[in-house]
Amino acid sequence: MGQVLERIEQFAEEIRAEGVEGDRLMRLTDTSAKRLRESGAIRMLQPKQHGGLEVHPREFAETVMGIAAMDGAAGWVTGIVGVHPWELAFADPKVQEEIWGADQDTWVASPYAPMGVAKQVDGGYVLNGRWSFSSGTDHCQWAFLGALLGDENGAPVMPPVPLHVILPRSDYQIVADSWDVIGLRGTGSKDLIVKDAFIPSYRTMLASEVMDGTAVKKAGRTETLYNMPFSCMFPLGITSAVVGIAEGALACHIAAQKDRVAITGTKIKEDPYVLYAIGEAAAEIAASRAALLETVDRFWDMTEAGTEIDFEARAIGRRTQTAAAWRAVRAVDEIFARSGGGALHYKFPMQRFFRDAHAGIAHAIHVPGSIFHSSALTQLGGEPQGIHRAMI
Repeated sequence: MGQVLERIEQFAEEIRAEGVEGDRLMRLTDTSAKRLRESGAIRMLQPKQHGGLEVHPREFAETVMGIAAMDGAAGWVTGIVGVHPWELAFADPKVQEEIWGADQDTWVASPYAPMGVAKQVDGGYVLNGRWSFSSGTDHCQWAFLGALLGDENGAPVMPPVPLHVILPRSDYQIVADSWDVIGLRGTGSKDLIVKDAFIPSYRTMLASEVMDGTAVKKAGRTETLYNMPFSCMFPLGITSAVVGIAEGALACHIAAQKDRVAITGTKIKEDPYVLYAIGEAAAEIAASRAALLETVDRFWDMTEAGTEIDFEARAIGRRTQTAAAWRAVRAVDEIFARSGGGALHYKFPMQRFFRDAHAGIAHAIHVPGSIFHSSALTQLGGEPQGIHRAMI
C-alpha cells in the first residue's frame, strides 16, 4: 500500500459517511476534499519541484481504487483532478509557477473535450464556450479546457485544431444547478462557462502534441512518468475509479450477506447459487484490476527502456482498459441482483455503488466501439482512420 493510501485509510469511515452527504449536496464535501488535499492524493503525479510525489502510475491507480472503494465520488475526483498535474508538468514553466507557486495544493479542473472556440489575437487567444462535466470543480482554482482554434470570425478553422487551454477561476463561471444526475452525484461535475476570456499563449498547448508526446519532449522532461503515453495516463484514474467502485460494491455485498436469511428461510451462505455469483463477481473484478495494472506496468517498463509504444500497443492498451471497466460493472450487476430488497434503500451504500458504477462507464473513454474496432483492425494489418484513432 502506498503512503497516500495509508494516510487516507485512517479516515476511511469518515470518507464513507461523507459520501452520503456528498451525494445529497451533489459535490464532494469540504471534509472529503480536505482529506484528499492533506493526504497528497492530488499531488501524486505532480513534479517534485512543485511539491509533488512523482509516484509510479501503478501506485496512483491503486490509490484511486482504494479511495473509490470507500466513496465512488471521492475516488472519481482523485482520478480526474489527480491526473492534471501530470500534464501540467510539461506545460510552460510560467503557468506552473502561477498555479503552484503560492500553493502547491492548488487543484486544476477540466474537461478536455473541445466545447469552446479560441480565437487567435495578439499575444494569445480569446476564449468562449460552455463545458460540461467538470468533476470536482468546486474545489479547484484553475481549469484545463479543450477548445478548437478559431478564425478571425470566431468560427473553428478546418480541419479542426484542438487546443488545451489553462485559465484561472476568475475567468470562468461554474453553473451551480447544472449537475443533477443519478450516479456519481458527489463528484459535482458541473458546467463551466467562459465569455471573452483572454488566454495568453503560454497557457495553451496543442492537443495533438500532448497526445503524441511532442509536448513533453519540447519541455525537456526526461522522467519516465511524464513520457508515458497520454492515452494510458489520462484514462487511468477514471477506469481505476470504476474498478474501485466495483470493489467497494463487492465488499458491501459480502458484509450484508454474511448473516442474511432469504425469505425462504435459507441462510444466504448456504445458497450455492448466490455463492457462485459472489465468487464469479470477485474473480471478474480482480481480473479487471490485474489487467489495468499490468498494462501500466508494461508501458512503464517500455518507456523506461526507451522502447516505442506504437499505435497497435496503445490501441490494445485502451481496449484492455475499457474492457476492465465494463467487466467490473457487469460483476456489480450480478451481485446487486442478488443483494435482496435491502440494497434498494438509500440508507444502505449498495445502491450508491451501483449507481456510481454505471455512471462511470458512461464516460467517453469507456465507449468501446471505436477502441475495439481500432485494436482489432490494427492487429489484422489495417490502418484505422478518423474517429478510430481518437484517444489512442
